[in-house]
Amino acid sequence: MAVSLVDVPVAQRPRERLLVLGPQALSDAELLALLLRHGRRGASALDLAAELLVEHDGLPGLASARPEELSRRAGIGVAKAAAIIAAFHLGARARGRPDTASRLASAADVAAAARPQFTGARVERLLVLVCDAQNRLRHKVFVAEGAVDQVAVPVREILNTVLRHDGRAFAIVHNHPSGDPTPSPDDRRATAILTEAAHTVGLRFLDHVVIAGEQWASAPGYPMR
Repeated sequence: MAVSLVDVPVAQRPRERLLVLGPQALSDAELLALLLRHGRRGASALDLAAELLVEHDGLPGLASARPEELSRRAGIGVAKAAAIIAAFHLGARARGRPDTASRLASAADVAAAARPQFTGARVERLLVLVCDAQNRLRHKVFVAEGAVDQVAVPVREILNTVLRHDGRAFAIVHNHPSGDPTPSPDDRRATAILTEAAHTVGLRFLDHVVIAGEQWASAPGYPMR
């Protein structure tokens, strides 16, 4: 039988401690245990939370874990893995909510707006920055994820994302987990294709930026305008 937080003495239960003392009083393991709710045979949710944190070297490693990595651990499974990932992404979105006054006037602005979204990413991801007619940032939306050093550029999905959010201009950003932000030939081809496609539907394509840690580079030949 899985061990539940109900089996923990009332005064030590994370939920009760959070309600009385506030979330800042809880350890990382206690907060994670609230998400897990149940442990596995012979181990409480607190035990399972501690095991996950040790296995992934703390919260940063856990935040970048893949669903299949999490679900392999006994007592986690698909549902709990999804809940953990969802919680981290909600936190990231709350921290990275676009400033409605933020205007993307350069490739450096694009990189600065996108960088927090790629913290801890171990696979390539493609982010669309949706802007209004004055290039003010309105939405950040991930549209693709791929294997290390390879991410598809779904042109139709990118354009549909911009249009769904009533955008008038947009930039795209993807990461190179290899640590080298130099745009590849495929990156440059994607820039050319998107420039033409955006023009066809009346959108302004601002830039294509590649991020690698703290470094970034703009795909050449298509400056901000």
